[in-house]
Amino acid sequence: MNLSISEKIDLFAALGKVLRTYSENTREAKLEAYYRILDNKLPLAEEQNPWFTRKNILHALQNMGIALEKSKIEYWISQYPTLKEKKYNPLKIGVVNAGNIPFVGFHDFITILITGNLYYGKLSSKDKELPKAIRDILLKMEPSMNDNIIFENHILKNFDAIIATGSDNTSRYFEYYFGKYPHIIRKNRSSAAILTGDETDEDLRKMADDIFLYFGLGCRNISKIYIPQEFSFNRLFENISHYEEALKQHNKYMNNYEYNRIIYLMNQTPHLDNGFLLLKEDKALSSPVGTLFYEKYTDLKKLDDYFSLHKDNIQCLISKSEQIYDAIDFGKAQIPELWEYADNVDTIKFLSSLQ
Repeated sequence: MNLSISEKIDLFAALGKVLRTYSENTREAKLEAYYRILDNKLPLAEEQNPWFTRKNILHALQNMGIALEKSKIEYWISQYPTLKEKKYNPLKIGVVNAGNIPFVGFHDFITILITGNLYYGKLSSKDKELPKAIRDILLKMEPSMNDNIIFENHILKNFDAIIATGSDNTSRYFEYYFGKYPHIIRKNRSSAAILTGDETDEDLRKMADDIFLYFGLGCRNISKIYIPQEFSFNRLFENISHYEEALKQHNKYMNNYEYNRIIYLMNQTPHLDNGFLLLKEDKALSSPVGTLFYEKYTDLKKLDDYFSLHKDNIQCLISKSEQIYDAIDFGKAQIPELWEYADNVDTIKFLSSLQ
């Protein structure tokens, strides 16, 4: 792919328009050839992974499309002036993708291609169709991209660097096999919300998205809330109730919820239950599907100090409090910008350092 940076920006902005108009159902006749690719792939993705409901897939596509607005891509790339100044030799970058949420590896995909490198990806068995759809759209827009995108069904080999995402267990496997190569290896991380009690009903409704989108399977989903001593759980339950119908209709989610409910009841573990979500007081950051952990606090400053010490376990913090460093607003957890890197590791800097 011999495109200039400006040509690649235009290409990815065009991809973004396709994803936005498709997910928002504002289809344009001139883009129908691209929409048909998505029409064919989405049902296959739903069949392949029961967690990938059409609503969640469309949400993922919409967020990808919003991130790829031309002005946002330009702002992102403007932070790396050497991308325009230098001609780099293309490197073959291996990527091991997770499959917890629809096309979770999208950012790595875009980053590798926009920096002029070759994307060499092993797709998750849980998410094979959506990456192929994005590839097919790009190739229809720009056939010269064909040599820069390779999907591998087996073991990755003969690459220059590796980016691998998985659990704490698989990360040890990745370290063993890929440790001798330049690498980014991502482990389990969790996200939390810090409530002060001053949140509006709208804040709490938006927080429901941060909890329940993708059934809570993403590292950016809220798996724990920190609450003041006097906190109204009734008000929280009222403002997340709009998710009840969709969650109760999803068998896999409700199986997880019911399993944990029975365990808590059998062990006489104190918890709260609204019929589709369990709230349990727990020091741990990561909660199981269908459960939200909570912990009470008395001092926000001490809480912020705690997060600083455990930053390697935290993906993002959601709060309106100015005392929580680098917190994002409610409803924004699953809408990261291009310049918001997973695990706070700048992928473009990593790729640039290999030259």
